[in-house]
Amino acid sequence: MNDSPPERGRLAGGITRDVLERDGIRDTMRSRHPEVPLTAQEDVRASVRDTLRSRPAAVDTSDGVWVFGYGSLLWNPCVNVVERRMARLYGFHRDFQLKLTYARGSPDAPGLMLGLVPGGSCRGMALRVRASDLEHELLMVWRREMLTGVYRPRWVELHADGRRLPAVTFVVDPRHRCYCGRLDDTEIVHLIATGHGFLGTSAEYLDNTVLHLDEQGIHDGRLRELRRRVAERQTGSGPTPAP
Repeated sequence: MNDSPPERGRLAGGITRDVLERDGIRDTMRSRHPEVPLTAQEDVRASVRDTLRSRPAAVDTSDGVWVFGYGSLLWNPCVNVVERRMARLYGFHRDFQLKLTYARGSPDAPGLMLGLVPGGSCRGMALRVRASDLEHELLMVWRREMLTGVYRPRWVELHADGRRLPAVTFVVDPRHRCYCGRLDDTEIVHLIATGHGFLGTSAEYLDNTVLHLDEQGIHDGRLRELRRRVAERQTGSGPTPAP
């Protein structure tokens, strides 16, 4: 359970394929958070096309495109994934360095979301998106990842089963107003334990990420420890930060 009641007007069912097809997250954001600047629809589509045009020479889109999942794409991709491979990305690691007052946060109960930031490495899943109607399939990904500009699409090289796979992923834009850098763990635990918005709670997001990483045999010790401390915070057995 969260410390605070869920935000009213929670998007029923969360992010689904139907929601993405009708650009429903945009509609919800406009209704609930008119103060948050959104990337224009035509700019989102242009970003998909520009990313495909700038692909490495080795990428043959007739086989589809690999996308690197390290957070919610692991458990809710909402696109037609035809192949999955455990993969490691070098040069970036996932961390809770996005403080949001929307989605899984709100002005009264800000939450935290994962993003890829420079340094170290990250284990996740390479997801091959089908070649058929590729631009439209990727648009579904862009509508969830690129709506508010907190991420930048980037071609990276994944290491998977002895192979090197060119893939698209989304890294944190440090110029964005939601970028908060590395916070103290006590503050991270507090924000995850209390953050909630129209997509649900930050704690649910952390739980689902750890669960699906574990299912794939990817044991992220830091996320597991954060989940343990969040659970203690929510049940009252952990320390409560001073206001």
